[in-house]
Amino acid sequence: MTSGVADRLPSVLIANRGEIACRVIRTARRLGMRTIAVYSEADANAPHVAMAHEAYLIGPAPARESYLVADKILDVAKASGAACIHPGYGFLSENADFSDLCARNGIVFVGPPASAIRAMGLKDAAKALVEKADVPVVPGYHGATQDGAFLANEAARIGYPVLIKAVAGGGGKGMKRVENEGAFAAALESAQREARSAFGDARVLVEKYVLSPRHIEIQIFADAHGNVVHLFERDCSLQRRHQKVIEEAPAPGMPPEVRAAMGKAAVEAARAVGYVGAGTVEFIADGRGGLTPEGFFFMEMNTRLQVEHPVTEAITALDLVELQFRVAAGEKLPFAQGDLKIDGHAVEARVYAEDPENGFLPSTGKLWALRLPGGDGIRVDSGVAEGGEVTPFYDPMIAKVIAHAGTRDEALAKLAAALGETVVAGPKSNVAFLKALCEADGFREGKFDTGFIERNLEKLGAVKQPLDAIAVCEGALALIDDEWERENSYRHSRAPGESLDSPWWSNVDGFQLAGRRRHGMSLVVDGERTAADVEWLREGPVVSFKDAQATFDDRFWTNSDHNFPRIPDGVIVLRNGRQTTVSLFDPFSVDIDEADGDAVLKSPMHGKLVALFVEKDQPVKKGDRVAIVEAMKMEHVLTAPRDGVVSEIAAQAGQQIAQGAKIAVVHGE
Repeated sequence: MTSGVADRLPSVLIANRGEIACRVIRTARRLGMRTIAVYSEADANAPHVAMAHEAYLIGPAPARESYLVADKILDVAKASGAACIHPGYGFLSENADFSDLCARNGIVFVGPPASAIRAMGLKDAAKALVEKADVPVVPGYHGATQDGAFLANEAARIGYPVLIKAVAGGGGKGMKRVENEGAFAAALESAQREARSAFGDARVLVEKYVLSPRHIEIQIFADAHGNVVHLFERDCSLQRRHQKVIEEAPAPGMPPEVRAAMGKAAVEAARAVGYVGAGTVEFIADGRGGLTPEGFFFMEMNTRLQVEHPVTEAITALDLVELQFRVAAGEKLPFAQGDLKIDGHAVEARVYAEDPENGFLPSTGKLWALRLPGGDGIRVDSGVAEGGEVTPFYDPMIAKVIAHAGTRDEALAKLAAALGETVVAGPKSNVAFLKALCEADGFREGKFDTGFIERNLEKLGAVKQPLDAIAVCEGALALIDDEWERENSYRHSRAPGESLDSPWWSNVDGFQLAGRRRHGMSLVVDGERTAADVEWLREGPVVSFKDAQATFDDRFWTNSDHNFPRIPDGVIVLRNGRQTTVSLFDPFSVDIDEADGDAVLKSPMHGKLVALFVEKDQPVKKGDRVAIVEAMKMEHVLTAPRDGVVSEIAAQAGQQIAQGAKIAVVHGE
């Protein structure tokens, strides 16, 4: 394709952040376009800001005060002379009012018409629309009535299990699977609260939950000249909490006739709303007997680019962002359906700052080390850098790692190897979990559905793991090494005659006429106090912890920079995709709240306390709901860890709270 986009669209404002902003900027710059970034106060030093030709501050960290404020975005677009706005995904990408606002101000919106966004933006209306185009939909209630009792009756009519889904938005927010009538009311309340917070719209629909579901989506593209094609399918069935974890293209076990039927249904859905640009039509398929032309149902249409679009780019050799710009500039699609072919197989893994061993809770903080893989057939899309911060304000994605090869087995092996080379230190990450998932037997064999991860959490290492004793030993050695470095620096810098106050490990060889020396070493490992044993030999120290032992050998010294990123109060030891934080015990850092034996409920992350279900002096039973903390637009329920009485309430509903902040105290009976 020859480049003429920059003649018609010489500049673009990217109304987004993170990896998608970086990804759009790369293509726009290649096409010769001037790139304009926007950023919040939290993103002042973000990579997308540095990559763009120009960048403008648009407000405080919370998205509702910056990236979601359409007027601020438009003001920057007009001040900078932007010819078009690319919304990326999330934020304003599916906001029809924003699309209209751009049009009224003579700025091209790189996306579908506002009419198409409105038609597909609400799941209930979209299902009614595509039904008229003979596209199959999941049985359920898609009407306007939102009364709780009415919806409960509809759920009973449909038959459990059912799925409550927010009418607006996506990404698993406002979505709850309900197994029985007794759980419906609480699930509805939570879904509505999440939907209101994430999308400003609390309305939901109720659908039959398809057993052994496969989540398969079709990438479509349309121009303003009536041409609509599909770019084949992606399988997004590996999910947790309805959020995609690994995506691949093409879908395993996809017969040609089913691909043709799904592709035709997706194209018809796009035609039904006069679609223009990139979009994705999502289907749920009954995977119990293999994929069949009669066994799939329309779920929704995403009127934007998808996070997982790189796997489609890999198997088609197309740049979807470039196609978006070309269509927005008025060009025709440069190919017909018959021109498109599938080349090999591609798999994408989403590397997140989250803790798989602790319910996949989001993890925040400074990235003390970040090393992303490379090599033939490996692509990495990222929007963060080493030394940057993962904040509680946005989606905690660190990177997308994509592998492309001739076959599915080769692509999965290549992805697993790439994840094995990936280093993330600071916030917890899901790297080890993703690698285990790529190597899991059922997934490798193509025997999986959307419940695969939940059924295999233990096998995938996504449960609390034993403390890594070798990591503790190596961390202790690293701390000793650091102390030696400080000691040597002090020896050379002190004034003549100045005394040298030295800790017990400052004698480098540790040799005594009496022979070996042993000392206990007080440590804090992953927040818990413990102790290791240090034995000083003529060759150097040996650290023992539980049944593990480590000494200074060639491997330790050779890999010390790679495996042991230093943090202000200690060291992070990276082993097998997991990280263990080791520091010297500070006797003045004892948590007084824990000392009296009460159960102190603390926030597991930075977020908002959206609900508090208890009062002071109220009796509670183990497992009772105490509070709900919202972070990354998802709700996390805190329950009473024991029977007892609430002796203290330390926070109020609606309050922003920090990770580790005390919420309530339960006094044991």
